[in-house]
Amino acid sequence: MSVDTEVPARTGNRVAAILVSLALAGNNAGSYVLSLAAARILAPGAFGELSSLLAVLVIGVVPAMGLQTVVALRVARSPSLARGSLFALGLVTSAIVATAALTLSPLLVLLLHLGSLTPALLVTAALGPLTLLGVFHGMLQGGHRFATLAGLIALEGAGKVGGSLVGLVVSGSPTGALAGTALGSLAVVVAGWWVCGRPRPRWADRHGAEVLHTAQAMLALVLLVNLDLVLARHTLPSSSAGEYALGAIVTKIAYWLPQAVGVLVLPRFAASAGRRRVLPVALAVCAFLDAFVLLASVVLGPSLLSLIGGAKYAGSTMPVWPFALAGSMLALVQILLYARLADGDRRVAVLMWAAVGVEALLITTWLHASATQVVTVAACCAGGLAVAGFVLELRARRVVGRRDVVSEKQG
Repeated sequence: MSVDTEVPARTGNRVAAILVSLALAGNNAGSYVLSLAAARILAPGAFGELSSLLAVLVIGVVPAMGLQTVVALRVARSPSLARGSLFALGLVTSAIVATAALTLSPLLVLLLHLGSLTPALLVTAALGPLTLLGVFHGMLQGGHRFATLAGLIALEGAGKVGGSLVGLVVSGSPTGALAGTALGSLAVVVAGWWVCGRPRPRWADRHGAEVLHTAQAMLALVLLVNLDLVLARHTLPSSSAGEYALGAIVTKIAYWLPQAVGVLVLPRFAASAGRRRVLPVALAVCAFLDAFVLLASVVLGPSLLSLIGGAKYAGSTMPVWPFALAGSMLALVQILLYARLADGDRRVAVLMWAAVGVEALLITTWLHASATQVVTVAACCAGGLAVAGFVLELRARRVVGRRDVVSEKQG
């Protein structure tokens, strides 16, 4: 690459990073505003209910994350790939997710001790369009159309989170907030279809097996990000679960702060050479950003909860830094997961699900006497998974290095 082309490319990368970072920051800030508003408008028990339902919604859109990852990698490798087949894949996956969510709605009522079936049905109504939205994100991401992707992410925040806020303020209930989520999500997916060229479905080359593998690995990650919150709602008293939901906001801050890093590097992971070069930098940037969150949680301590949730949490003694540590470790895990998925490594999924199983087992059977015990388990499982993922990456690099040496000798 000449100097004349290298400078504009670097400038374009910086602009893309800024745009995506701002869009994700705005989207996540909207989610935090929703949590803050809910903490002040709702009673602790109702706030815990809404937080757990939103966590279930995040878990439910895992197929969308799998779709986005697969579509982004495929478009990055083959820019001329027909968009109609990818759109068809999204429609089928969206229908499957919505049907499964509808079937499991009664179980969700029992698990989260909901007063009626309506909130669970509204979660189902939001899952369909949000799953399909993953296809459009992947098309833009794989095609390096980061400016348009940033606009769609910002619109997603305005529609989904904005709709939730309006529903919360108007109704003053978790049900109203979820109704706004469903309506806003539907509007956003229509916009995504429009900006991606209004593709029509082509029922061929659906890449179902690849999406299934990627989605189940991403499901394990999202479970780890939200599982402790759901289990806290299930095992702790209502007031303690509400306090835990407030601490979980710190986990989400640490996890989502470096999200732009993953968005930008995933298309570059499609090529093995780019993956080996970019991965260490991506991990270092994530660690640097989250160091500020961890430092703030250590310095402010439990007083951070009253700053987030208001005066009713002023007497809390729950430590906050384990929440920040858990989110920081999960941010590193996500980057490592992207790298391994791009390399076609199936072992990483086994590690992810092992961590999910260990966390669920420890919390449900033993360590659930307090919010501190629950978050400690979550932080330890996330940290152990990050170390295991790093070891897996090092071994994969050594295998590639030995192959390169053998090839050179044979040459």
